[in-house]
Amino acid sequence: MPAVGSELKALFDPKKAWQSVGDHLAIALGVEAVRAGRSVYFSPLADIIDSLARAEREGRLRERIRFLCRSSLLIIDEIGYLSVGAGAGNLFFQLVNARYERGAMILTSNRGFAEWGKVFGDPVVATALLDRLLHHAVVVHIEGASYRLRQHADLVPDSLRPPQHASAPRRRGRPPKNPAP
Repeated sequence: MPAVGSELKALFDPKKAWQSVGDHLAIALGVEAVRAGRSVYFSPLADIIDSLARAEREGRLRERIRFLCRSSLLIIDEIGYLSVGAGAGNLFFQLVNARYERGAMILTSNRGFAEWGKVFGDPVVATALLDRLLHHAVVVHIEGASYRLRQHADLVPDSLRPPQHASAPRRRGRPPKNPAP
């Protein structure tokens, strides 16, 4: 097994400014998996789709899916950054279906689940993907203004800004313990 330092370098490049909070969280979980002795594969969705489409053209789709199923943890980044066609959505579904209940996955997306029909070009494929992905899943929903745009928020049109909530955030988890009288 390669040293953790080399895996860290492969998972996180500090020179890349494109990494978001979701990316950092996925990377951190991937790093911890490597430290725990697990194998991790990290890739943007576009690269996964490209590799699956190339393998399909070359008659090696099953082999490529088997390769992507080998790692203990598959991290797929940037779902929704670009929409993919229905054919690409079907290829991605085949991968998700092959890993379903066999291997862990972390997905990052800038789109809500309601938009996945548009992202994958077919609401039926999106529903089938979500059916498998959300079963046994822990969903971490991150809201708020862009960390990268914080210094230039005045330049961002109001139509692109996230809605501001007037009420206090809803508390999750156990209720606070009552103090003893």
